[in-house]
Amino acid sequence: MSESTQFGFEEVSPDEKTRRVRGVFDSVAGRYDLMNDLMSGGLHRLWKRFAIERSGVRAGARVLDLAGGTGDLARLFAARAGAGGIVVHTDINGAMLAAGRDRLLDAGIVLPTVQCNAEALPFAARAFDCVSIAFGLRNVTRKEQALAEMRRVLRPGGTALVLEFSRIAAPLAPAYDWYSFNVLPRLGKLVADDAASYRYLAESIRVHPDQEALKAMMVDAGFDAVDYHNLTAGVVALHVGRVY
Repeated sequence: MSESTQFGFEEVSPDEKTRRVRGVFDSVAGRYDLMNDLMSGGLHRLWKRFAIERSGVRAGARVLDLAGGTGDLARLFAARAGAGGIVVHTDINGAMLAAGRDRLLDAGIVLPTVQCNAEALPFAARAFDCVSIAFGLRNVTRKEQALAEMRRVLRPGGTALVLEFSRIAAPLAPAYDWYSFNVLPRLGKLVADDAASYRYLAESIRVHPDQEALKAMMVDAGFDAVDYHNLTAGVVALHVGRVY
């Protein structure tokens, strides 16, 4: 049987998922930040700041930001790492990476920018103190491989952060489903002229591993300790993996 994976609610080949995810982010790159603010009511900024606080990144740290997109986390990490540190801003999608690079430059921040696949990182083992991926893992075709790569490039004492949409508390699920499948596509059509991409994003959240399943995947990938923090009743979870 040929290998398959999920693109939203569809079963597709890994190559087809990679191609279609690229199309989604090519389409939404120009309005990505505006849509994030509208979809989350600005909460995504608080979620990202919480992740930074839990990262342990200090002056002089070496940080790898995967699926870094428009640069929100890279900018915050750069402030923490300071002039003596290094933050590498990466994304598999060229349009998203270019948008992030330009946004960082507009803020006076110059960082190494690398287009790469999280499943096959072009970095040496034990090269970083912290590796992060925010709202990107659910779009990765082979999540287990990406987690293993995050583990590989972390030095002993390092920290991996996975900030991602997760499983909301059960009493809120009906209202959340209604919002996701009715409001988000309409908002995407109105603001970005792309309802389909935002319908995919809603579906991708539903098929992403829940909190405990992702924790188990990180343990299987070789992290020595993994815990997670539910944010906004589980709409988002921050998983923290450590290497001893």
